[in-house]
Amino acid sequence: MNGWQRWLPGLRIIRQYEASWLPHDLMAGLVLTTMLVPVGIAYAVASGVPGIYGLYATIVPLIAYALFGPSRILVLGPDSSLAAVILAVVLPLSAGDPARAVAVASLMAIVSGLVCILIGVLRLGFVTELLSKPIRYGYMNGIALTVLISQLPKLLGFSIDSAGPLRNLVRIVQAIFGSQTNWTAFAIGIGTLAIILLLKRWQRIPGLLIAVVVATLVVGAFGLDQSMGVKVLGPLPQGLPAFALPWIGLTDLGQVLIGGSAVAMVAFADTSVLSRTYAARTHVTVDPNQEMVGLGAANLAAGLFQGFPISSSSSRTPVAEAAGAKTQLTGVVGAVAVAVLLLVAPNLLKHLPSSALAAVVIASAIGLFEFDDLRRIFRIQQWEFWLSIACFVGVAVLGVIPGIGIAIGIAVMEFLWDGWRPHFAVMGRVDGIRGYHDIKRYPEARLIPGLVLFRWDAPLFFANAELFHQRVLEAVAQAPTRVRRITVAAEPVTSIDVTSADMLAELEQALRESGIELRFAEMKDPVKQKLQRFALLDRFGALYPTIGAAVDAYLEDHAVDWKP
Repeated sequence: MNGWQRWLPGLRIIRQYEASWLPHDLMAGLVLTTMLVPVGIAYAVASGVPGIYGLYATIVPLIAYALFGPSRILVLGPDSSLAAVILAVVLPLSAGDPARAVAVASLMAIVSGLVCILIGVLRLGFVTELLSKPIRYGYMNGIALTVLISQLPKLLGFSIDSAGPLRNLVRIVQAIFGSQTNWTAFAIGIGTLAIILLLKRWQRIPGLLIAVVVATLVVGAFGLDQSMGVKVLGPLPQGLPAFALPWIGLTDLGQVLIGGSAVAMVAFADTSVLSRTYAARTHVTVDPNQEMVGLGAANLAAGLFQGFPISSSSSRTPVAEAAGAKTQLTGVVGAVAVAVLLLVAPNLLKHLPSSALAAVVIASAIGLFEFDDLRRIFRIQQWEFWLSIACFVGVAVLGVIPGIGIAIGIAVMEFLWDGWRPHFAVMGRVDGIRGYHDIKRYPEARLIPGLVLFRWDAPLFFANAELFHQRVLEAVAQAPTRVRRITVAAEPVTSIDVTSADMLAELEQALRESGIELRFAEMKDPVKQKLQRFALLDRFGALYPTIGAAVDAYLEDHAVDWKP
């Protein structure tokens, strides 16, 4: 695929579009609209910006993704997993000014879009694989709790000054005991939440739409906003999003850059997973790097047209699929329908209660929690379970942005630890089992007199070079007979750096001075080439293709009578 077809897969789909798909896409787009409107407004409020901007963040990004996105079915828009991250930046920088809040959120979307596009252009789509499943679970559980706590005041009909998840929880409890709860608003919110959760099991029933419509009709019919003080959305501004370059000054730009990059990583991870899932289900191949370009273009469009950061949606995508969507025309129809609503009927949702919007976000946050698989991880590998808990606590206690730093830090440490302190083994022959095996696992294994077979299960690099040196000498010292040769089973050694190469030179010299030969078996060609560049290859004598060949060569070279 070359030229514009690579960068604009939407145009390629138009060229291949079949007339039989059109009714399906039109109907799916209209069904999708019923979810785009309440969810977009709810997530905008949860992100710290006025509800109308949730619709702005829906219209233009859906059109942009239809052009640049490779997935035929993925739906993008405001998302609950991003709300807490956006709010953590918007709230302190906006100081209660809605216009500044929009500017901050829009600038975050631009930063997020540029980061995602850069990831796609540089073909770094594999980066999401660096975050292990337990770490992702811990992070998302922390995000879910943060989102849930942030919506409790709206559900209860009062407001608090945000000060972090746990401190917010304390303030919520104080407000409840201080008789600040609006029980009418709470009843509407809980009722909305109950309807959403009860109808969730039936995908073809628009439970969210039904719940929001019922709540709006009840408030409007009985005038509860006037008589009982129930907070409502109010009339939306009439018109479409306008092109605008957001700017907040240099003082706070650093925090926006960090927040926008953090949003990009969350959206990157969510979209990569969801895109792969639906690609497998629809039996198509999706380029992960182009997926990042599509996500970036959608975020860039959101930021330039008064929106805020967006991601793929694990709730709206299944709705589009269940409604029969065939291509991204479904999203375009949804975007046009939302635009028509803003132009023709901006007052349609003016009685939508804030507690119902909070219920929408809480229902989504509940779906973010992952417990079942964590229980499985606890049973099979407890240390990874506690890594997940550490990420969860970091987000819940310190907040979303520090929590992201903790999650990335733990992921890097987990990755480095496996290479820094890898598994190693001295191997022997076990009767009845082919090959050579770890003598710690098989104490009955037979050792070859005078030969140490040593296996090192990691690349050799600066962090583990000294440990390798130490473990090899320990294996020699603990051998039951005088050692003549040590052979390293190097198949797991995928790389070597200057530090470890110098260490090998020192080790070979020390062993040679003690009358011991250092040899390698099963070494990969790229590693051989590096040793050749380091002028070390000739120092290790023959390089054996297999451990068996290394053992046979030793038995022949030293005339050892030993039966494999």
